[in-house]
Amino acid sequence: MGLRGILRKKGSGDKDVDVCTDAAAPAINAPPEFKFIRSDTHAQDPLQPSDHNYPSPRPPSHHQRGFLAASSGDPDSSHRSRSASLSSQASATSTSTRSRPRSHRRLSERLYLSRSPSSSEHVPQNLPDITPGDGPDHEGQWEHRATMLASAAEMARSRPVTPTAHETGRGRGAGGFVPSPGPSPQPVSSKDIDEDIQEAIRLHEEGDLARSTAMFRKLADPNGANNPLSQVLYGLALRHGWGCQPDVTTAVRYLTAAASNAAAVEELALQAGLKKGGAAKGELVLAIFELGNSFRHGWGTNKDPIAAKQYYETAANLGDTDAMNETGWCYLEGFGCKKDKHTAARYYRMAEKNGHKTLGNSWIWKEKYDPPEEGGGGKKKKK
Repeated sequence: MGLRGILRKKGSGDKDVDVCTDAAAPAINAPPEFKFIRSDTHAQDPLQPSDHNYPSPRPPSHHQRGFLAASSGDPDSSHRSRSASLSSQASATSTSTRSRPRSHRRLSERLYLSRSPSSSEHVPQNLPDITPGDGPDHEGQWEHRATMLASAAEMARSRPVTPTAHETGRGRGAGGFVPSPGPSPQPVSSKDIDEDIQEAIRLHEEGDLARSTAMFRKLADPNGANNPLSQVLYGLALRHGWGCQPDVTTAVRYLTAAASNAAAVEELALQAGLKKGGAAKGELVLAIFELGNSFRHGWGTNKDPIAAKQYYETAANLGDTDAMNETGWCYLEGFGCKKDKHTAARYYRMAEKNGHKTLGNSWIWKEKYDPPEEGGGGKKKKK
């Protein structure tokens, strides 16, 4: 069939069509074919146009519908349909992203860029400043600060908390009970109580941890002997699982009770005019130091760098050599405070002078870390 016949057939009923019949007329090239492909990371799927003028050899799959097919004769309908499809996909993707569980910490948390809190519920806001130097009432000032820290810890402990195994009875064999704010403390010690404490310590050193811990538990009972030293030792037994099931939450409560009871006795001693503490000073310092450990490591409580540093520093200035080293570490690392190598060196020196030397700390004796009165940093104090 000639070209005229082909065009006439295309004309769908036109009688005559004037066209050039020149035999030398160039042949008309067939229109180019376009192949649309939808690709993702894993596969490539060909897309078949669904326009009625170009019937698809097979119906489009579910993911092909709406990408190329127009929903009406409107020439812009294909564009709108494609846009709506992409919008719905974006919305679905956004919803999927929002509903996805968070498996990673925030970037600021992972890079340790989150801002640390400026206060702590375990540290009173009205802590008095300590007078510099070694005056006659210097130690009394630190002991007064210890009593204030103990009071703050007691107030935080008295708030309602989720019941532990000991409170519900499941841990009755290990912890027995949970101390609660009770009557005013009884006498710190007595001859019988001292003998029982010594016996419990002897049993512990011989390896009979279960009997030793049972004796400490009895002596620590707030409704019984209410002995602060026994409360510290029983709290440590619960923390480390010495002869009982470990329970760090209840351990913190006993340590707090010990600090509170000892602080009440020491406050009376301070009011009576004793500058270097009374009969419960040792128990108070020990309880304050161990509470500092709890806040530092998050043992039975939330980690609290500010509280840890304050408790360590208070115990250090009341003579605890372990606390001196821990305070030096806090200032060296900026844990709960600003980094200060000079102050860190001072506390590390205090610890070494009291017989608690730490390997690798020779840097603390460099001249630039000497206090001003010793000529540190090339700035000798004028006489």
